[in-house]
Amino acid sequence: MTRGSVDQNFLFTLSELYRLLRVYADKEASRFGITRAQWAVLAKVERSEGMKQSELAELLEVQPITLTRLIDKLCDNDWLERRSDASDRRVKRLYLKKAGRQLLGRMSGLRSEITANALDGINPADAHRLLTQLETIKENVRTAIQTSGAEQARKEQRYG
Repeated sequence: MTRGSVDQNFLFTLSELYRLLRVYADKEASRFGITRAQWAVLAKVERSEGMKQSELAELLEVQPITLTRLIDKLCDNDWLERRSDASDRRVKRLYLKKAGRQLLGRMSGLRSEITANALDGINPADAHRLLTQLETIKENVRTAIQTSGAEQARKEQRYG
C-alpha cells in the first residue's frame, strides 16, 4: 500500500471499522436484551463501583442527559442502582445490583466472541502487533490534540 493510499483510506477505514463493530456489538448484545451502550455502562460500573454519574459520563464521553436516560433504563430493569453520596446528597453513585452482575456473567464470553470473529484469519502475533500499533496511533493523536490545544492557546495569548 502506498503512502498516498494510506492517506486516502486510513480515516475512512477506521471509521467504517468502528461503525461495523458498534453494529455487530449491538446485534450480539440484543441476544441478552441489552444494547451496546447499556452494556458499556454496566461494564464500567462493574470495574469501578461507587463512581459518580458525572465521572461515568466523562469516562464514556457522553452527555450527562444521555447517560441519565441509559441509567434510568438500567435501574428500571433492576440491573443498576443509584445511591446518594454520604457527603453530598446531590451526588449519585452507581452500583450494580445482583441481576446486573448475573447479566454480565452471562455476557462474559461475548467480548471474546466478537474479538475472535473480528480477528478471524489474523494470526495471534499479527493481532498483538496490530493492537500495539493502534495504541501508538492513539498516543500520537492524543499528543497532537494536546499540542494543537497548547499551540492555539499561545496564538490566542499572542494575538488576543
